[in-house]
Amino acid sequence: MIIGLLTAVAASACYGTGSVLQAVGSRKSARREAAEASTTGVTQHGGPSLSSTAKAAVTWEFMVGTVLDFIGFGLGALAARLLPLFLSQTVISANLVITAVLSIKLLGIRLSRAEWSSIAVVCGALVLLATAAGPEGSGHTPIAAHWWLLVASVVLIGGGTLIVRVLGGRAAILAGLLSGLGFGALGVGVRVLNGVAPFHLPSLLGDPALYAILVAGLGGMYLHTVALQIGSVNGATAALVVGETVVPGILGVLWLGDSSRPGFAWVAALGFVVAVAGAVAVAWFGEPEPGTEPGAPSAGEAKTEVTAR
Repeated sequence: MIIGLLTAVAASACYGTGSVLQAVGSRKSARREAAEASTTGVTQHGGPSLSSTAKAAVTWEFMVGTVLDFIGFGLGALAARLLPLFLSQTVISANLVITAVLSIKLLGIRLSRAEWSSIAVVCGALVLLATAAGPEGSGHTPIAAHWWLLVASVVLIGGGTLIVRVLGGRAAILAGLLSGLGFGALGVGVRVLNGVAPFHLPSLLGDPALYAILVAGLGGMYLHTVALQIGSVNGATAALVVGETVVPGILGVLWLGDSSRPGFAWVAALGFVVAVAGAVAVAWFGEPEPGTEPGAPSAGEAKTEVTAR
């Protein structure tokens, strides 16, 4: 349990730091597109094009953030095997707290008393969850369920990408939510994956859950990048938190056999709900005012930047 918690905390730190660095890189790229008055950086609906997203991905900040994401992925996968999903996913989703704190330095966002209070609520909820968590379920499921997970991942990422591109600049929160659902599917896939313990390569390669992990993970990263390009880093990350925490946590209890300690079910439920609510509150109170971020456009330039995105 202790090793699992430490692993989840380390994954959370990697994800939180990575999100802020990716936001810095995405916004730097968007400002560059605006300065060049690029017409190739947006879709006809006002969202970022594939080329503009690719340009954001080659900034050094974004690349370092992506490396941290991959490290966080490995640590998070290990945590998902060691802890109940409602605990591992919630601890990992606490990266929003790290994101909010680092945003003070790197994005010039000031935290209000309400935001600090929300962060304290999240930390308290995580203590409740850690206290209430019992043994994780076996994770053994019929292979048909693995196929359903793959199909759901393809539909989620493929359909979500299409919808986000149609909605354009209005899709920041939706993109964040869909990326969170993708990461949630990834966590479920890691938990049910065959051929891991004991290691058996043919079983691993023949498991549809492996390909669900790849689709959900890569698609989730793309949608998260889009969300960071067109919306608030805290708002996008809060939507991601809801997606990657609520659904996997419920599936872990109902499908995979995760449980709390005897008599602590209400504590686990309370901690789960409060953690998600606190994470959303961090973003709700943390929406930056226009023009407060380093390099943000002036009032006269704002229209140009929005158009370029």
